[in-house]
Amino acid sequence: MFVGDRMTRRVITVTPEMPVQDALKKMHLEHVRRLPVLDNRGRLVGIVTESDLQNASPSEATTLSMWEIGYLLSKITVERVMSKNIITVTEDTPLEEAARIMADNKVGALPVVKGDDLVGIITETDLFKIFLELLGARYSGVRVTAVTHNVPGYLARLAGIISELGGNIVSLGTYEGESANYGKIALKVAGVDLEKLKIAIEPVVEKLVDIRET
Repeated sequence: MFVGDRMTRRVITVTPEMPVQDALKKMHLEHVRRLPVLDNRGRLVGIVTESDLQNASPSEATTLSMWEIGYLLSKITVERVMSKNIITVTEDTPLEEAARIMADNKVGALPVVKGDDLVGIITETDLFKIFLELLGARYSGVRVTAVTHNVPGYLARLAGIISELGGNIVSLGTYEGESANYGKIALKVAGVDLEKLKIAIEPVVEKLVDIRET
């Protein structure tokens, strides 16, 4: 799965010259928390977050009246508070790579570009929805968490056992174990009795951490 499969194509943007108060109003109206900034040629020149806008203040405001502070705030533009260090991805970037970039750089969204054009945006909310899908959170079934052997063919063997019981694996996630010899899996199986599944797989896995109906 790639960024282009899940990105938002209707991107709400602002210009560098827009007052921060107007940008904040636009953000709240559109129910978004960050806005790419495009110049008058349509080129991506920055990105601004809700906190950037909320924290905007004139340095000379401390000795001014409330009216004067409001006036100065209305003159602060997006360009003054936006981040110019923009990290972007392309439509063919794998989703896990986009997630890694977000985590490593502590950002909540990545503009998606095609050449010089902004074509979308992928956010942490998009990735969270994918996480729910990968773990089958919206499907009913028997959820299994287990420590497994990290050897070739192991998952195929486990899948064969489930298949013999008439079960259907609707989600499967693998995770690093405590050593190179072991891993962890979380899977959800539909169409099989919990007790029958437990009896069948418990002798095969290194440790059955949890099994429950969800």
